[in-house]
Amino acid sequence: MLTLPNLITVARILLIPVVAFLLLDHDYATACGVFVAAAVGDWLDGFLARRLNQMSQLGAVLDPIADKMTMMIVAILLAAQGLLPIWLAVVIVLRDAIIVAGAVAYRFVVGYIEMAPTRLSKANTFLEFGVLALVMAQAGLLVEAQAWLAPLFVLLFALVLVSGIHYVWIWRRKAIDEASRR
Repeated sequence: MLTLPNLITVARILLIPVVAFLLLDHDYATACGVFVAAAVGDWLDGFLARRLNQMSQLGAVLDPIADKMTMMIVAILLAAQGLLPIWLAVVIVLRDAIIVAGAVAYRFVVGYIEMAPTRLSKANTFLEFGVLALVMAQAGLLVEAQAWLAPLFVLLFALVLVSGIHYVWIWRRKAIDEASRR
């Protein structure tokens, strides 16, 4: 349980209130740096878990929790501050809430659930981290990205929708397959 990948994931969870505080304090440049560190940690914990053969059930549960909590809190705070469109924050939060609710329902109705992100979901996470980091970097005057934000918001919106529908379809299919075996 106390593997290096799991410790990195726990560190990512502990960074969530730090990023939230920095955003509430309007320290966007520092928040961006901490957020990017969490994003690198997301990649690193997965890489190390595979490379060191330290994949665990705990890591499989904590990693998506860290991702979803980070994205949801950052999206909500950026939207509340007028830096991210509310419609984009709503779709990010709804997608993650539906995935979590679906996983919980699957666990109680069907049984054991193996958490395995799809490539589409990984692409979505990568783009979410990138767009949210870019919004913070823009607000922190680290980059000038205003011209890129609107098209990236639309692209992210589409990917969030498609990946959310994809998850629902996959888990619906798994539940049907499992029910037919009983």
